[in-house]
Formats: sequence, structure tokens, C-alpha cells
Amino acid sequence: MTRSTRVRPVTSTTSDGRPLQEVTSYARRGSRLSPRLQRAWERHADAWLIQGSVADAPPLDVARLFGCEAPVIVEIGSGTGEALAQLAAARPSYNVLGLEVWRPGVARTFLHLERAGVDNVRMLSLDGEWALEHLFGPGQLAELWTFFPDPWHKKRHHKRRLVSAAFAALVASRLEQGAAWRLATDWPDYAEHIETVLGAEPSLLGGRTERWAERPMTKFERRAVHEGRSVVDFCYRRV
Repeated sequence: MTRSTRVRPVTSTTSDGRPLQEVTSYARRGSRLSPRLQRAWERHADAWLIQGSVADAPPLDVARLFGCEAPVIVEIGSGTGEALAQLAAARPSYNVLGLEVWRPGVARTFLHLERAGVDNVRMLSLDGEWALEHLFGPGQLAELWTFFPDPWHKKRHHKRRLVSAAFAALVASRLEQGAAWRLATDWPDYAEHIETVLGAEPSLLGGRTERWAERPMTKFERRAVHEGRSVVDFCYRRV
């Protein structure tokens, strides 16, 4: 992603032609890289980071960007890539796309991918909801992962939660029939929110599940458990 690229491309304007401020499900964080992360970026960004300019010419040409035709899995908010790398390593026959706007997180993901010897992952620093809507077609995704999205605790910030009725309908439209949307959260009120919203989407069927055994126990999750928060997993499938 170039410095000038917006993570959520402008799709609407005010009556006087100014860009309309979009509500996003994430807060922008610092982009400075440590020397170690900078070296990882320099080693891998050219091969593993899809340039944000793909937003200018949708849809996404997945086969060209990955170098092969394969079913597509997307993770929205892949963070530092700890889970992404391990899950992708177990799925070498899939093209796995991580959507993450935090630059140090992308760089750290490169380190995890390097250690795991994974070459079926690409990263894209565009807004996840926008990317799903504009870069993918109906029924294109074999699976979607959304682990520990920002809960936006304050009531006035609930509109920023990734999981909404509109987003659930969008996800359902992009999943192939029978494909899974796997989620996890460590906040009880967000778990209730997920259950209510996704339970109301007629194209999705599922609910709370036992912890997905394949999902790695990341540093983030270990901290949540240490702080006394219970993690809830969900799995919904496109019907």
C-alpha cells in the first residue's frame, strides 16, 4: 500500500462534492516500523503485499495475484498474523487473503509467514467491509474468518462494530453455499450482539460452538483468558 492510498476508498460525496466521512470498524494506529519489522517488510512486501491500487480496478484478480487458481479464504482484521500463518499453513490448497490496515501488524505477519514457510497468503491493507463488497463477487469465498473484532464498548460507538445486519447480508452474499464464517470474541456483550445479528440473517445458519480446535491460541487470546474473559466461538454457514 502506498502512503497516499486510503484504506477505505471514497465511494460517496456530500452535496457540494466533498468526500463523505465513512464510519469504520477500526481506529487507525501508528505505522512506524522497528528495524526488525522494516527488514521483514523489505524482504516480503513486494511478493506478499497486494497494492491498494487494486481498489481502482475491481474485482480482485485472485488467480493473478496468487499465481494460481484455488478456493479463496479471507481473514478480516488479521492483526499480527499469528493465527493466519498457522491456519494457512494447514491449507496449502487454498489462497488465503489477510485484510489488515495496521502496517506493523502486516510486517509482523510477514515474519510469521516466513517462519511457517507459507507461500499461499497475500496481505491487503484495505478496509475489510469495502473490500468484500467491491473486490469479490457473489459466492466467491470458501470461508471467512473474523477473530476478535474491536468490540467498541461504548454505546455511542456501537455503530462502528464490524458485525451489523448489513455486513451479515454482505458476507452471506460473498460466501459460496455451505461455506463457513468463523468468528471469536472475548467480550460477552459483543457475543450477544453477534448471536442476535447473525441469527436474524436468513441466509446464514449457525451459532455458538465449542472452541474451534484448529484456531491457534494466540498471544492476544492468552491475555484475554489471563484477564478473566471467556472466549466465545461462532460458526455460521451460508444456506
